[in-house]
Amino acid sequence: MQFDMETTLFNFGGEDNTAYTFRHAVMGCQVFGSTGSGKTTGAGFFLLSRLMSVGCGGLILTAKPTDKNDFIEYCRLTGRSKDLVVIEPGGKEYFNFLEYESTRDSDKTFTANLVEVLRVVIRSRDEKGGGKSDDRFWEESLNLLIASCIDLSLFAYNKVTVPLLYEIANSVPDKSKDSAFEKAMAAAQDNIQAKIDKWRSDIGERFLDGLADDVYNEALFEDVPEARTYTIVENFFTQQYRKLNERTRSIISMSLTSFLINLLRDPFYTLFCTKTTVTPEDCYTKGKIILLNIPVKLFHKVGQDIQIMFKYIWQRAMEKRNISENGMPVFLYADESHLFIHEQDAEFQATARSSRVCTLYLSQSLNGYHANIGGAKSEYRVKGFLATMGTKLFLYNTDIETNTWASQLIGQSYETDQSQTTSSVQGKVSESLTQTTKLTQTIRPEQFAGLKGGGPSNNFKVSGYIHVQGMKFSNGFSHRYIVFDQKFTPSKFNS
Repeated sequence: MQFDMETTLFNFGGEDNTAYTFRHAVMGCQVFGSTGSGKTTGAGFFLLSRLMSVGCGGLILTAKPTDKNDFIEYCRLTGRSKDLVVIEPGGKEYFNFLEYESTRDSDKTFTANLVEVLRVVIRSRDEKGGGKSDDRFWEESLNLLIASCIDLSLFAYNKVTVPLLYEIANSVPDKSKDSAFEKAMAAAQDNIQAKIDKWRSDIGERFLDGLADDVYNEALFEDVPEARTYTIVENFFTQQYRKLNERTRSIISMSLTSFLINLLRDPFYTLFCTKTTVTPEDCYTKGKIILLNIPVKLFHKVGQDIQIMFKYIWQRAMEKRNISENGMPVFLYADESHLFIHEQDAEFQATARSSRVCTLYLSQSLNGYHANIGGAKSEYRVKGFLATMGTKLFLYNTDIETNTWASQLIGQSYETDQSQTTSSVQGKVSESLTQTTKLTQTIRPEQFAGLKGGGPSNNFKVSGYIHVQGMKFSNGFSHRYIVFDQKFTPSKFNS
């Protein structure tokens, strides 16, 4: 389905009757504003409602328990109530992420897909906790543990479930034959040996026994690739992992099992590990708006982890879609967006334009991102991520770092400074006027603290400065003053 990316979302009006189109929206928008600035009820509501009013599907993440009712109302106002799908405890919608990852690609990539999903979520947890995010040893060890547990589960039981992964990872040090790990190893060995026996029978015992060991192994691993992988898995557990210092091993294990154990608890196990009624693809094939009503303020760390997991799976799905068949843009909306950031966000956002994803993030300050992106390179990673957002919107704010950064982004302009000099010579008074031109910050940092934050005292008006990459306004710059109306009534989508 063809879609015109020059479709207008809104016009700036006034002297700048410039159109803000989908071509701008797919480059991403970051809104900054303090509590009470109107970033959610003013700017966020206006921008999101425009995307909903033209029929976009998308994903909405939640931070506060009250968010659900707000988005239900947004859908009603824009005529999108029938498209809203809410995944929540006690609800009717489910998403089995393991089943989804196992069916979206070939079996050969299932392990890699699942490792990537779990790795991103777990590293996000470590970074937010100020953990070991920049140490390659911990990262590689965790990746090997996840991949080996997945492969072992597949070899032993021809399936992967959260309970199996948890039991295997948690019991590796236990060498008793009744431990979950030893049972899995025994079952995997029997299954792999059965494949090898069949292979030997098909090829011919006498011929194979006459081969040199290296030639035999090369032939075996080529015809029975599972045998090679099983050997790698066995060596990892017995020759590397079990021989690690107990404290080191427990830290690596805890990174994985602490996340899995949260998924084993209801309502999360029922919601994300049992069945599937909605998939990320529904956002662009059916125009669905998926709302994850698992607010961080209510479900805390586990609510945050699960939303990051779903968000990353959703992002990967959007990157793989064929826009020549499904060209309608989709949106990704997150208030308190710093809570849902992960290490792949910058990479995703760098190509979101080609995937036609309109990312709309709202946060209070730069410091929120710094607090949730750990490691020694946090500052560069935050700046790198924000550089991928083509639109920045700055509302009322008292955060010094954010205001200074906003001022520097908007840049400098020439200002004429006049000075008058009065002199008296032999009783004669003379005056002279001197004009000088100098460069100064176009919008000084302290000016952001004086913007309108909505509410009755401001006639429900929310003001700010918008900076749009590649756009030139009547002032000759890429920024302009903008006002949002909290009483704005959005148009309805006509399907």
